[in-house]
Amino acid sequence: MTPARPGPGNPAPADRVTTVEVFFDLVFVFTLTQLTRVLGEDLSPGGLGRVLLLFGILWWMFDGYVWLANHVPPRAPAQKMLLFVGMVGFLLAAVAVPDAFDGTGLLFGVGYLVVISVHLLLFTRAGIGPALARLAVYNLGSALLLLVGGIADGTARYACWLAALALQSVVPYLVPRFSWVRVLPAFHLQPGHFVERHGLLVIIALGESVVAIGMGVDTAHVGVGTAAVIALALVLPATLWWTYFTDTSEVEERLAAVDTERPRLALRVGFGHIPLLLGIVVAAAGIHAAVAHPGQPAHWRSALALAGGVALYLAGIAGLRRSLHSAPVLSRLVTGAAVLATIPVGTRLNARVQLIALVLVLVVMLLLDRRQHATATRRPPPAGGPGQGR
Repeated sequence: MTPARPGPGNPAPADRVTTVEVFFDLVFVFTLTQLTRVLGEDLSPGGLGRVLLLFGILWWMFDGYVWLANHVPPRAPAQKMLLFVGMVGFLLAAVAVPDAFDGTGLLFGVGYLVVISVHLLLFTRAGIGPALARLAVYNLGSALLLLVGGIADGTARYACWLAALALQSVVPYLVPRFSWVRVLPAFHLQPGHFVERHGLLVIIALGESVVAIGMGVDTAHVGVGTAAVIALALVLPATLWWTYFTDTSEVEERLAAVDTERPRLALRVGFGHIPLLLGIVVAAAGIHAAVAHPGQPAHWRSALALAGGVALYLAGIAGLRRSLHSAPVLSRLVTGAAVLATIPVGTRLNARVQLIALVLVLVVMLLLDRRQHATATRRPPPAGGPGQGR
C-alpha cells in the first residue's frame, strides 16, 4: 500500500522531536514539580490520593499532545503559536495544582479547557476522519466536568474530577462501539518519534528530582558528609535513567514491527508511563527529605516515599516490558521488592544509609543486566540460522 502524500489533511509524518515540543515538555514538567511540592508538604494517604488524581488528569492530555505532534508535527508558525497557547493552558493548570482542591480549582479547570481546545483544533489537521469527533466528545466532556468541579466545593469537586478522569481513560473502553477505541486504526503513529518524545520527558522529569536534591540541601551546614549524600542522591536518578533507556530501542522495534496494532500498543506505552512518572514524583519528595536530614532516622513516610517511588518506577518499567513482550519482567519486580526492603534501614538508621542501600540495589540490577546481555550476545545462533546448514 502506497502511503498518502503529505497535504492539508495528511501532513508529512513526524521524524525527529522538534525543539518546540521539548519546550512544551519543560512546561508540563512544572506540573510534576508542583505535584512533588504537594506531596512533600503532605506525605499522607490523602495527599497521595490528590496527587494521583491530578496527575492522572494532566497526564492523559500530555500524552494526547504526544500523539498530536506525532500526527501533526509543529513545523508551521501557526502550529507553533497554537502549541504555545496549549502551553499557557498547562502552565495555568500547574500554577493551580497546590491549592486545586481549595481556592484555585476554577483556574485549574480553565487551564485544562485551554489545553483540550488547542489539542482538538490542531488535531483537525491530522486526517483521522470520524475518530476526531469521537475523541472530542470525551475530552470536552472531561474538561466541562473539571470546570464544574472547579466551581463546586468539597466532595462535589472530588466527584466531578474523578468522573472527568474516568470519562477520559476508563469509559471509552467500557463502551468501545461509541468511543475512539473502535477507530484506533485511524491513528498512524511513527514509532521513532513516539519513543523519543517519551524518553525526553523522562529525562526532564528526572531532572526535576535533581532540583529536589539542590532544594533540600542545608547550605549553612555543608561538610564532607553532606557532599557525599548529594553525590549519592544524584547517582539515584542516574541509575533510574539508565534503567529506562536500557529498554527504549526494544520498545521502538516492537512498535515498528506491527501496523494495525500499533496504536493499541502505543496506548499501553502511555499507560505504562503513569506509574513510572508518578514514581519519579514520589521519589523526588523522598530525596528532598533525605538530603535535608541525612544523618537522622527518617520518618516512615519519608522512607516510604523514597523507596516506594523507586519501586513504583520499576513497576512501570515491568509493566511496559510485559505489555510489549519486549524483555523479562522478573528482574524489575525482584529489584522493586529489594528496594522496599530498605525502608527499615532508613527509619532505624538514617536517610544516608537508606540512600546507599537503594543505589547498591539498582547498581547490582544493572550489572546483572549487562552480564546477561553479554552472555546472550556470545551465544551461538540456533541450528538452521544464518551461516548454518549451507
